[in-house]
Amino acid sequence: MTSIALLGAGGKMGCRIIDHLQHDPEYQLRCVEVSPPGLANLAGRSLAPTPLDAALAGADVAILALPDRVLGKVAHEVVPKLKPGAMVITLDPAAAHAGELPARPDITYFVTHPCHPSVFEYEEDAAARADFFGGTKARQPIVCALMQGPEADYAKGEKLARAFFAPVTRSHRITVEQMALLEPAMAETVGIALVMALRESLEEVVKRGVPRAAAEDFLFGHIKVPLGIAFNRVDFNFSDGAKLIAEFGRQAVLRLDWKKVFEPESVKEQVRAIVEGKFKAGQ
Repeated sequence: MTSIALLGAGGKMGCRIIDHLQHDPEYQLRCVEVSPPGLANLAGRSLAPTPLDAALAGADVAILALPDRVLGKVAHEVVPKLKPGAMVITLDPAAAHAGELPARPDITYFVTHPCHPSVFEYEEDAAARADFFGGTKARQPIVCALMQGPEADYAKGEKLARAFFAPVTRSHRITVEQMALLEPAMAETVGIALVMALRESLEEVVKRGVPRAAAEDFLFGHIKVPLGIAFNRVDFNFSDGAKLIAEFGRQAVLRLDWKKVFEPESVKEQVRAIVEGKFKAGQ
């Protein structure tokens, strides 16, 4: 049985992990939680919190299911108390890539993150279709990185990640640096910014008199078609007029040098902003 100290056990990700592992005979969960809402979430799962030192004593794995802004600080408290050979798992690359994890060569650092359910995957089950995040009903791929530790520990970490992110379709092995390119750079810095621009465009046309229902139906359909074309999921292309006006829009909406967000120094800046909770506007 693998003993797991789960920090932030009563939070959103902590509860997702508990729901997958609580009754798995391969794992013994030691739940660390201090917030009243988190304690209530544990009680609702018939679990009691374990004091931090007791949870860490002899633990095989410590999962830091914590917000990025506090993860580094907690890691500096937790890591020195772990036994040699223990594995520390983070659920996001930000703290790891920002250098927030303390140096200790005799433990393993494993970083993993869900890809979330694909817009191109169809789920037969209605509950799975309603699971936008994944890890409850909908299937999803995951990414994993062995940041530090013996090669054999990759399989151990991936097995655990597959268990608590289930149902998992496939797992991709990448590096922490590559994971930071995926998130925050690609999925959040660029992806969320563009998605929120779409939302703002919807609100703008509604403000200018278009009925909301009509605007939503039009936009949601016109999101699906370009996605299919741009990612080669259909056998037709944009019209000449659409190509022309899309280029007009690209020049009007995007900075010409927007791809600099993928440069190593920019990615570092992004993860630092996440762990510090602030960024310099206008950069």
